[in-house]
Amino acid sequence: MFSRSRLRVLGGAVVIAAVTGLTVAATQSATAAPVAADGPAAHFVVLGAQGRGFEKAEAAVTASGGTIVKSWPQIGVVVATSADPDFAKVVRSKPGVTGAGATQNLAELAAPPAALSAQSADSAQTRSSSTQRALEDTEQVVDSPQGAVGAPEPLSANQWDLKMIKADQAHAINEGSSDVVVGVLDSGIEATHPDLAANVDASKSVGCTNQGVPDTSPAAWSPTTSDHGTHVAGSIAAARNGVGIVGVAPGVKLASIKVVNDDGYIWPEYAICGFIWAAEHGVHVTNNSYFVDPWYLWCKDDADQKAVAEAVSRAIQYANRNDVVNVAALGNSNWDLSHDIVDSGSPNNGTPVERLTGESCTKLPAEVHGVVGVSSVGVKGLKSYFSNYGKTETEVAAPGGDRMQIPATPDANGRILSTVVNGKWGYKQGTSMASPHAAGVVALIRSAHPDWKAQRVINALAQDADRQACPAGTYDPDGTGNWTATCEGGVTGRGFYGAGLIDALDAVK
Repeated sequence: MFSRSRLRVLGGAVVIAAVTGLTVAATQSATAAPVAADGPAAHFVVLGAQGRGFEKAEAAVTASGGTIVKSWPQIGVVVATSADPDFAKVVRSKPGVTGAGATQNLAELAAPPAALSAQSADSAQTRSSSTQRALEDTEQVVDSPQGAVGAPEPLSANQWDLKMIKADQAHAINEGSSDVVVGVLDSGIEATHPDLAANVDASKSVGCTNQGVPDTSPAAWSPTTSDHGTHVAGSIAAARNGVGIVGVAPGVKLASIKVVNDDGYIWPEYAICGFIWAAEHGVHVTNNSYFVDPWYLWCKDDADQKAVAEAVSRAIQYANRNDVVNVAALGNSNWDLSHDIVDSGSPNNGTPVERLTGESCTKLPAEVHGVVGVSSVGVKGLKSYFSNYGKTETEVAAPGGDRMQIPATPDANGRILSTVVNGKWGYKQGTSMASPHAAGVVALIRSAHPDWKAQRVINALAQDADRQACPAGTYDPDGTGNWTATCEGGVTGRGFYGAGLIDALDAVK
């Protein structure tokens, strides 16, 4: 998952209400430029009515001295800027406003702005952030000899992950339909990569990192500082073309929906933009290998965090209502998300404050209702030592790699091999790598059953999964005590594996 210093596009990596029925057009065009503020300004979300009456929230922003950057009447959310640190408190008292909060912890008002300073980012990096980046950085880059189209992919012998979920067998039945589009909410996809070029749909791609305002120019959705999104994309849909590897669903299309900025942050306004874009541009599945910054967990006992979490949740639910299946990584901190957690790494763009988080705190987007939360396993089928888990948070498990579990492959590398920038391939591990495997299987289900609605697809993903029991006693993967975990669920394995390990073969039968 990402978070700047982790390049968190998680997976956590470890990486974020019903409409009244009234359809309302966005007040700005998809490529409109955000309004610039004079001097330092912080970003906020303001909640209003979803549909009729939304204009009251917009008026309240202006009346409170704020500047509207982007309005999303579809979900009743305004993204705004203000130089006043009390803007959220002021606007919350206005008619038509049900909540408001700073999206970046007011760090933009610091001098120099913490969110824009690489030096401050490094000094503020937390144990969680640094651990996640180390986990998901590219560990080994390889080249691929080119073979004949239709021949086995030259590097496929190292793809233990596809064999584990029976994707190699599923491909004999269904490799995925070009009518199915998977939106990769991440750091951008290298559209010229030889294993991805045939499957990237530029017409459905967008950049959301300019204050959460959609930008369809290729430069806005291409990778700049990270290969994370390109790696994720390859696991989903690397083409069968006699080059490199093959993805779980090599016949489907990919949309690059860039929500990670050059510093590795996924601000809430970026994620909101990404989910709404997917909902309105024919995307059938989204993969979300990140957590929304700057709070690892967003807590409802804080007015700002509560409002921002609600805004992101509204965007996700809007996508759900538009028949999008949203899949997300659970994170790489070896946390049991079903129990109280001591979070000592938030906010990650300033001075972290240690706090005990409980049921009122939510990891965005993985813990939002309707999102498929994915934990990670290694080649032995055991929980990856780093993977977050939880008996109510884990929907399914998928291969995300584990350096401690070594496969019998030519490279003997327990991480996941996939595409990286500059036309190459590389190994990464993380729940960021597990989530796209699940998204790929969802794409296969949607290809095999194009008439199925999103919830039925999610149910099928769980029903087709291969149940795996909890390990006996305390799980201590390397015997050091550094990564111990307890799996709740007994023979069901629910705590670590949810419904079980995803099964691509059953998905297409």
